[in-house]
Amino acid sequence: MPHPIAYTHLWDRPRMLPEELPPGVQVVTLPGGMRTLAYTQPPTAPAPQPVPAAQPIPAWAKTTALLAPTVGGGIAAASVGLSYAAPGLIAMSHALWSAVALIAAGVIAVPLVLRAARRPSGPAQITQNITANGLFGRATGTINHR
Repeated sequence: MPHPIAYTHLWDRPRMLPEELPPGVQVVTLPGGMRTLAYTQPPTAPAPQPVPAAQPIPAWAKTTALLAPTVGGGIAAASVGLSYAAPGLIAMSHALWSAVALIAAGVIAVPLVLRAARRPSGPAQITQNITANGLFGRATGTINHR
């Protein structure tokens, strides 16, 4: 009588004992329910993720990092300077407005003075000489201001 593990039914083919299976071979059940031998691979551990190497800092980032405090310091210095210069700037603003008013007064006063200086003492005299030939002839003339 055959070995009870090796034969389940007399009409089955002889089966291998588990100790007789070579390495990498296992008994697997297919989706249809049939059991068969198959080569299998041992489960592998996932490969460790490589640690990214440290990248050097780009030159533009270094420049920007160095430029930021410089710009901030310049703005701070400018604001301190403006606070010290504010009284002088206010006085200069008043002086500039005074200069504008003086120029505007000059623009108005100078033509009035010049017009008064050129005005003759008496009424203006205008002499007109007009000549024409015939009823529909062309007229010519001169105007003299005295």
